[in-house]
Amino acid sequence: MSTKGKKEEECVSDGESVEGPPKKSFKKGSDDSGDIVVCEISKNRRVSVRTWQGKVVVDIREFYVKDGKQLPGKKGILLTMDQWKILRDHVGEIDKAVAENA
Repeated sequence: MSTKGKKEEECVSDGESVEGPPKKSFKKGSDDSGDIVVCEISKNRRVSVRTWQGKVVVDIREFYVKDGKQLPGKKGILLTMDQWKILRDHVGEIDKAVAENA
């Protein structure tokens, strides 16, 4: 998948990149809560890894701005490590289905 015939970098992880619209990457500690922000997938959506109730989770969440601060909204999905592993293991199938429907 490419945008306007140009290959662009998306959500870099372990030095690998994938095609897609450019995404902004963040470093650990870049948000006020100490979450590890992996990438911003749109202006107000980001993927982060954090601890919730003593467990590591993958959080895909919408954010909003209030008083100049970006705050997490109610809309989002929190994946446990078991759920994350299932999703990760099916990425190839998801990519194939997307390609068939594109």
